[in-house]
Amino acid sequence: MAASYDVIVIGSGPGGYVGAIRAAQLGLKTCVVEREHLGGICLNWGCIPTKALLRSSEVFHLMHRAKEFGLSAEGVGYDLDAVVKRSRGVAKQLNSGVGHLLKKNKIDVVMGEAKIAGKGKVTVNTAKGEEKLEAKNIIVATGARARELPGLEADGDLVWTYKHALQPPRMPKKLLVIGSGAIGIEFASFYNTLGAETTVVEVLDRILPVEDAEISGHAKKQFEKQGMKIMEKAMVKKLDRAKGKVTAHIEANGKTEKHEFDTVISAVGIVGNVEGLGLEELGVKVDRTHVVVDEYCRTGVDGVFAIGDIAGAPWLAHKASHEGVMVAELIADRNMVHPVRPEAIAGCTYCQPQVASVGYTEAAAKEKGYEVRVGRFPFIGNGKAIALGEAEGMVKTVFDAKTGELLGAHMVGAEVTELIQGYVVARTLETTEEDLMNSVFPHPTLSEMMHESVLNAYGRTIHF
Repeated sequence: MAASYDVIVIGSGPGGYVGAIRAAQLGLKTCVVEREHLGGICLNWGCIPTKALLRSSEVFHLMHRAKEFGLSAEGVGYDLDAVVKRSRGVAKQLNSGVGHLLKKNKIDVVMGEAKIAGKGKVTVNTAKGEEKLEAKNIIVATGARARELPGLEADGDLVWTYKHALQPPRMPKKLLVIGSGAIGIEFASFYNTLGAETTVVEVLDRILPVEDAEISGHAKKQFEKQGMKIMEKAMVKKLDRAKGKVTAHIEANGKTEKHEFDTVISAVGIVGNVEGLGLEELGVKVDRTHVVVDEYCRTGVDGVFAIGDIAGAPWLAHKASHEGVMVAELIADRNMVHPVRPEAIAGCTYCQPQVASVGYTEAAAKEKGYEVRVGRFPFIGNGKAIALGEAEGMVKTVFDAKTGELLGAHMVGAEVTELIQGYVVARTLETTEEDLMNSVFPHPTLSEMMHESVLNAYGRTIHF
């Protein structure tokens, strides 16, 4: 006889486990099915362990700057195995924490491969055999995996995906990173800081292509100062693999040249984990490996929802979590359930310098027909930034010139991944330029640059 639930969640990443917990809080009998690791890719192989690695490289970078701060540090080095061990330990700790949270909320967990066998029916292939489950509502939160292009497939030795890069078999000496989105740039930053001769190839006309053009340009200059080679409007056409080396055929400016590397990281996007779930047989529409959903994550098939990476961009953990909460509240028939708006989701890249943004870029706002007012403020004009020794960076804000609505905010520099949330809250509260200008920002803080950028948009800058 099948176990019966109000909600079955397939996948326990930041969308799945958060949605399951919220459902349980609302009194719904809930089950989570997970085929591999509680916490999903983000916790085990993505967001968390990469930040642990990047923290090590950040400290290593600062140790080399000790003299600037009146300190001495001699013989500075690193143990890559120990750096990786710390990263895996952080992931393991949080993996255990997710298990504890699910147990605390009385959520059943079934480990195995799930398939939706029909309306309200899920079968799970477990280590003990097939288990049958039933539920009025099914939330698909199976996430995504690295995209692999023909001829550029990872082998774990010479060519890596993010998983290999998190547990490297060696320290690269000459590294090629294909793709300059968040994943590519973060690994490029990590390995470059530790001493790898790093080249980044981006097919589009600029790195970090989803960011505002000014921010991308500023970040590029800083990466190049750190010794990184950036190739834009370029494409890796082919990889010739030999013992201990890879020859990349890179096309740029109408010419194809050969460049030799010992390691390649492929970071060319993701594909949704839609296979084997029985979605299309059920009538769920799948478009280019992603489930088609409405603003409430409904698939069009009664009682079936899809959240997180499998439901499309932006592919961010915090977006998935809020979609999980929204769907749980929708199932529980809560009043005032608000859809998650992509333009209200902040994006953060934890390279050196950090990059963060929310809302429309200046170009996107203009394309949408807005007349804009733009404010900018550089880190060099901020006392706290100078005191920290982090005077490179900028904050940029974009406003609707007619209404004063904050349309977007874009940052590059130290700790901007923490600062951006101030603008996220401002957008959620539909804050205008007057509200922001009249807010008192504490001194001395980096956040004062947020204030000054707003003031700059209206010709009122104080400190620059």
